[in-house]
Amino acid sequence: MPHALLYLTSAAVPLAAMAAASEGQGWLVDQIPWQTAGASGTRFALLEGRRDQAGTAFTYAFSIPAGVWDGPHSHSATARVFVAKGALRIGYGLSNDRTATRTYPAGSVVIVPAGAVHYDGADQDTVIIGTAIGPWSTRYVDGSSPTSAGTPINR
Repeated sequence: MPHALLYLTSAAVPLAAMAAASEGQGWLVDQIPWQTAGASGTRFALLEGRRDQAGTAFTYAFSIPAGVWDGPHSHSATARVFVAKGALRIGYGLSNDRTATRTYPAGSVVIVPAGAVHYDGADQDTVIIGTAIGPWSTRYVDGSSPTSAGTPINR
């Protein structure tokens, strides 16, 4: 009987698909497949999932060049952020006061609640990896566009 079950499972799902599903995915921070680039040099990659689908988890990477700052904004969902490289500086409120930020070096985890108005940037080249639940949107207090709004990177 166990052999029959194995045969039915193998017939229904190709072995390559079974292996791929059990191996998971991974990215090295310096080899992330960036998909869009902003005018400020920021880069964005959707690593897995869909950020436009309600109730769906997704993982993204965001690269912030040294000296780039994002003005006060909020997100529609809670972001769970891991600083993979560099150091993320983040402050809360409408002031955009860089002296009121907290610095999170590589290896840190930051949770930014949905709706929390915050501003962020980096003094050194920084890469963050985040997870959230869709649908995802960003609202800037001044009505501007996000620094990640850019053109697709052709690779």
